[in-house]
Order: sequence, then structure tokens, then C-alpha cells
Amino acid sequence: MELIASADGTLIAMHEVGAGPAVVIINGALSTARDAAEIARAFADAGLRAITYDRRARGDSGDNTPAAPEREVEDLAAIVAASGPDTAVIGHSSGAVLALFAAGQGVPMSRLFLSEPPFRFGEGEPAADLEDRLQVLVDDGHPEEAVVLFQREAVGLPEPFIEQFRASPAFAQIARLGRSTIYDTLLTRRASTPSREMLEVRMPVTILCGVETMPILTNAAYRLAELMPDAELLQVSESVGHRMDPEASARIVAARITG
Repeated sequence: MELIASADGTLIAMHEVGAGPAVVIINGALSTARDAAEIARAFADAGLRAITYDRRARGDSGDNTPAAPEREVEDLAAIVAASGPDTAVIGHSSGAVLALFAAGQGVPMSRLFLSEPPFRFGEGEPAADLEDRLQVLVDDGHPEEAVVLFQREAVGLPEPFIEQFRASPAFAQIARLGRSTIYDTLLTRRASTPSREMLEVRMPVTILCGVETMPILTNAAYRLAELMPDAELLQVSESVGHRMDPEASARIVAARITG
């Protein structure tokens, strides 16, 4: 693990494995770099240098400023700078939203891969005060309740699923990421509809979508592809349940980076 200083001085934990062209992997909500370890290993086995990092307020990374999407853009910029020239980026779920948002802000990337980004295009948005209510729960020392609220109102998970997850041993680990839900809520609201700068990024873009995923994600992938006519849209049959299949994803990314 290496700690990289972001623009505001926050230390961001970065991990890398493998040798070859660099690819930064950005996870989605309620996850850490550790959750991308299997994907990173598959990328390394495909001849790539896989870089994962704990997004702000997660894992071994810090967070000492008010939540804002711009801070996450700065974090990614620092990771890309530390990864070397011609670094590619692949983001999954809200990590894909962050990747495209950052590309639109000018963060340099040689290629961009977007896996099931949850763009809502202004439809079915969470309540306008959701991030405020999440902040109150975190400030009051109840990060686990912030996780539940986020799952219920931002993700839209059914109540029985939430209760089952809350009773599982894994919930205690996820509850530590309560503050990160504020970042994901702010980011996906800000970039609910991709801006002109996001749609007109100049690097090659590949949009990935599993064949068995939530309809909102399938619709978002196809709609984004329509708005980005130069982007490549791929259905990945191996990716199911809103999860990137490590081997299939590595094969797709390596083929486009190494030729």
C-alpha cells in the first residue's frame, strides 16, 4: 500500500499489482480497494498493472473536508498522476460515474471503461434532502443507519433484502463506510445527467453492461451510448448481478489497451 496526497492534503490509499500498462480501477458504493482485489489480480494476469484505491472516507484513506464531488475528482487525479503517463481508468457503478465526471473535468486518461454507471438522467431521483439526512446520521455517530438509508432511498433495495443484509456478519464491515454514502449521493445527483463536457471527452470510451443486471443500469448504458456515438457499447454475458466478472473484464480491457 502507498499513501498518495490529494490536492487538499488528504491521504488516499493506493495498491498495485502486476506489470504492464497501468489501469486504475474505481469501485462503486459501499466498497473498498480490497473488494476489487480479485479484479486487480485478473488484470495483472492479463498483462496489466492494476491499480486500486480506497475512495475518500473508505478503508485506509482519509477524509478531512466537507463532502463534495470535486474532492473525489482531485483524489483520482492524484492516483492517475502517481500511476504514470498513459494510464487507463475503469469505473464500476458509481465509480463509473466518477470516472466520466473526472474525465469531463480534465483528468488525463488514455482510455476510459464505464461498467454499469447508474445515470438517472433526472428521472426517479432520491429525495432532495437525502444527503442532509445522511450527514446528520453520520454526525450523530450512526454510520450504520446511514448505510441503511442509502440502500433504501438511493439504491432502492427492497426492505426484506436490507433487513437480511443488516443481520449478516458483513454488515458490521459495511457500516464503517457510512460517511462515504454522502459522497456517492452528492456525486450521482450532480452527474445524474451527463454534462456536455462528460459526453465530449476525447479519449476512447467503452461502456460495459452485464446481461443480467438491474433495468435502470441497462437503460442507462444504452442511453449513454446513444449520447456518445463514438463510444463502444459491449454486453458482457459473464457479468451478472451488477458485478464485473474479473476474467471477462480483464480480457476486454487488455485487448483494447495492449492490442
